Amino acid sequence: MREITLEELLEAGCHFGHQVTRSNPKARDFIFEARDGIHIIDLAKTKEGLDDGAKFLKLAGQNPAANLVVVGTKRQAHEILNKEIDKIKGEIKGDSGLFFVTNKWIGGLLTNFSEVSKNFKKLKDFMYKLETPSEQAGFTKKEVGGWAKEKEKLQGFYGGVYELTKKPDILFIIDAHLEALAVKEARAMDVPTIAIVDTNADPALVDYPIPANDDAVGSLQLIISYILEAWAEGRNASQNQKSSIRQAQDKNLKSQKSTSVEVLADKEETKAPEAKAEQPRSESSGQAKKEAKVKTEKPKAEKKTKTV
Repeated sequence: MREITLEELLEAGCHFGHQVTRSNPKARDFIFEARDGIHIIDLAKTKEGLDDGAKFLKLAGQNPAANLVVVGTKRQAHEILNKEIDKIKGEIKGDSGLFFVTNKWIGGLLTNFSEVSKNFKKLKDFMYKLETPSEQAGFTKKEVGGWAKEKEKLQGFYGGVYELTKKPDILFIIDAHLEALAVKEARAMDVPTIAIVDTNADPALVDYPIPANDDAVGSLQLIISYILEAWAEGRNASQNQKSSIRQAQDKNLKSQKSTSVEVLADKEETKAPEAKAEQPRSESSGQAKKEAKVKTEKPKAEKKTKTV
């Protein structure tokens, strides 16, 4: 995985924080200085947070059962997230385990997943009915139109997560201050969080805080792409490991089959000479019996002739 540089962070504008009057006192450890009423973030701390978050995600991604939900409902992040998520899904071999929330945080996604997931099933049912003409038989156009509206509504809320089969394992949050409810649920359910933390947010609430500008498009683009690349590397490492194990198993199976064939061939070769050796013995035995019979036969007595 490539290493991000301080120059890249500086060019992307990651160092600009919020106004001094809006700062969170708990964020002071990440603040380098105040300039013209604006807090300047220490980019060395930004780089450290990025590296820690990326390492954690890369390791977590190697678990094929793990999943990651990206939470970014702010307007500036929508286009970036859609583009980067599509790109990363294309790079990952097999199941990406990547999901997203870009409209509004779904309350209960972590704390009440069993109930929320019922809406996932509703969305899947509407999608199936609208894509299968035979399912629409017997229903009016108005009823089918109602399904389409309901599907659109549900897709707006759950379109990025409806394929989840279990509670999210990790959250990557674009703005820890804006997504306070997501952070709160994650802490309540002990779900690890990685988040961009600006100077107006509390970094202590996040497991892997990345102190940076959460408004500038350049800053969001750089951080989102770097973090998602780490996830992709972890997933691909998992797929490569599976492939290596499968190849080793196939090779071992072929070796076992080859050994079995060789053993059978050796047994056949061993039996063949024994059969050949037994055959001359039986022939010589028969010849000996014939000779013995000839020897034991008595010669016939010659007839005596009378003389006159």
